Amino acid sequence: MELVTPSVGLIFWTTLFFLIVLFLLKKYAWKVILDSVDQRNKSIEEALQAAERARQEVRQLQARSEELLQEARAEREKILREARATANRLIAEAQEKATAEAEQLIKQAQETIRNEKSAALTELKNQVATLSLELTEKILRHQLSNRQAHEELIKQYMNDLKVN
Repeated sequence: MELVTPSVGLIFWTTLFFLIVLFLLKKYAWKVILDSVDQRNKSIEEALQAAERARQEVRQLQARSEELLQEARAEREKILREARATANRLIAEAQEKATAEAEQLIKQAQETIRNEKSAALTELKNQVATLSLELTEKILRHQLSNRQAHEELIKQYMNDLKVN
């Protein structure tokens, strides 16, 4: 049962180190991390706005295509059958091309958004990991700089190894 129950000293030092790391993270890392997240959010928001503008352009193109279709219908009565068939075919091709281009723009915008979000998350994870390692290294160097404390820690580990 003694192996499962941690000692009071271990709990104290673990809590102390945790609070020190938490304090250092709050003081030095949180602002940097939150600033980079805000910056990424802004770039993602701008990409979303660009996608919305692309959708509006698609709507305008569709409205313009409708206007062209109505004009073609007005002229259809004046033109021979062959001219009507040609005009309808050209309108259909223009609509297909406009729809295809609009879909392509939307797909590109969505892909850009996904890439930016993935890059932001990856960068954030890397920064957090780097900062955690640096803080841990500094804490351990500071803690083990005292020779007597270092020797006591080694003796304690050796005793723990002998028990196991």
